Parts: sequence; C-alpha cells; structure tokens
Amino acid sequence: METTQNKIERNPSQETYSKTFFLVQVVLRLMAFVASLIATVVMATNKQTLEVYTFQIQAKFSNSPSFIFLVIGNAIASFYALLSVPFVFVVDSKSSTSRSSFFIFLLDLMIMGLVLAASSAATAIGYVGKKGNSHAGWTPICDQVGKFCDRAGASIVCSYASFVLFFLLLVLSANRSKNTTVASSY
Repeated sequence: METTQNKIERNPSQETYSKTFFLVQVVLRLMAFVASLIATVVMATNKQTLEVYTFQIQAKFSNSPSFIFLVIGNAIASFYALLSVPFVFVVDSKSSTSRSSFFIFLLDLMIMGLVLAASSAATAIGYVGKKGNSHAGWTPICDQVGKFCDRAGASIVCSYASFVLFFLLLVLSANRSKNTTVASSY
C-alpha cells in the first residue's frame, strides 16, 4: 500500500513547484551575492581628497564606524550568499528535510537582519553628511566631497537591494514551509 507521503512526492504540480522554488532561490541568492559584493567594494574603495588652502582633508569610509559596519556586514552577506548556493543544492538533492530547511531559513534571517542594520546605520550617517544637524552644530559635508557622498549613496542603495533579496528569500522559504506543512498533514 502506498503511503500519503509517496503520493505527495509523485504529484507533478508539487514537483514543478519544487523545481521552480529551487531555481528562484538560487537566482535570488546569486543576486544577493552580487548586490552585497557591489555594496562592499564601492564603499571599501570610497575616498576623496579635498584641498582647502594648504590643508588636505581626506574623506574615506574608514573614518566612520557606520560605513565600516556596512562594509563588514555586506562582506559577510556576500560570502554567505555565495556559500549558501552549493548548500541549497545539497539540501534540495536530499528532498529538503525540515531541519535543514529551517537552518537555512534562520541563517537567511540573521543575514537579512545584519544587512538591514548595516544599511540603516550607514543611511543615518549619510543623511547627516548630506543635511547636517543644526542642533548638534554639524554642517553638511556632501557639498564639499560630492564624489564621496555619491559613492556612499550608491553603496547604501546596493545594500538595501541585498536586504530586499534576502527578505524575498525568507518569504519564499516561509511560503514553502507553509505548503510543506499543509501537504504533510493530509
């Protein structure tokens, strides 16, 4: 007698969904890798020297702990996104046990939180650099180091794109988990 689980595994629509899920997951992970890597490289190479009379003022990412956090957070995210692709192949080939899927889900969640925190911290500093803060006596600097601010902004945008991609991975995994739970209960 054939078990319910065997009937579910042979369901063609479930098989198509599984292949589509796998393909979308790999594409999203590779896109997250690229977005995080671009955010890392653009910010890590960001510097501009400004000459004021006889003084040289250098704006560089390492002057701000928030920008350093953005570089480190996105470097970790890009490394994880690339490393997770082969792991997803292994999990998918084992017909995805709930424990390994949950482990990937938790790691995706942690990385998404890391990228969001790094992006938010860099956004706050970028905003102060662009607008200043009259209450604290901080003047805007982006009118003097425009190239630096433009590159920082581009890096932050790529970092938020990485966040969105990791968020989509979480939604995809949660949806699959819901479908697996429903299918298993029948």
